[in-house]
Amino acid sequence: MRRPPLDLSVYLVADLGVLDRLGRDAVDVVTAAVDAAETDSAVSVVQLRAKERGARDQVTLACALAAALPAGVPLIVNDRVDVALAARARGAGVAGVHLGQNDLDPTDARLLLGPDAVLGLSTSTAAQVRAACAAGVVDYLGLGAFRSTSTKPDAPAPLGLQGLSELVAHSTLPTVAIGGLDAPDASAVRGAGADGIAVVSAVCAAASPAAAAGRLRAAWGGEESR
Repeated sequence: MRRPPLDLSVYLVADLGVLDRLGRDAVDVVTAAVDAAETDSAVSVVQLRAKERGARDQVTLACALAAALPAGVPLIVNDRVDVALAARARGAGVAGVHLGQNDLDPTDARLLLGPDAVLGLSTSTAAQVRAACAAGVVDYLGLGAFRSTSTKPDAPAPLGLQGLSELVAHSTLPTVAIGGLDAPDASAVRGAGADGIAVVSAVCAAASPAAAAGRLRAAWGGEESR
């Protein structure tokens, strides 16, 4: 059960809560961010987070985003296995699901999604990291929150750089750091051993999402990181 390697380097969480408050269209923001680099994509993964939207709306959004993304940029649905499955049933290229600790058990999610889907899991403690790695059903781990953020007020206590480094050391899976991060943090996050930097407001709320994504790609290391 191994999917092709996943490039987590610049992981954009398209949060509809943030975008709706700003009156921004998710597809417009995501395509601008993805297309920001002169060669290849500035963003390597896109996650749709639409907690305030109903299931039908989420399926429609997932299909629209999947159709707008280039083949090399996978779309991950936050929390909702049912939404991912429904979008796939419509023929949309949804790659998989990212789960939280209180969502569907990853083992059950894997059974529903099948062996080809990408499955991520949010973790914030060493015990959670070790358990996820031992279970053998997820493909990568989200580590956070790095620092407190208004986009996820229920997030665990901030890890900081030391806490991030400690969680990375416990993981045998690829990891992506999340929580109040932006381009100036990329070097430290990469130095801590994480495989990527995940952002929400840094792109979704930026004056220019394209410019913000371009800065993230450059800060992570451009083509050398791919």
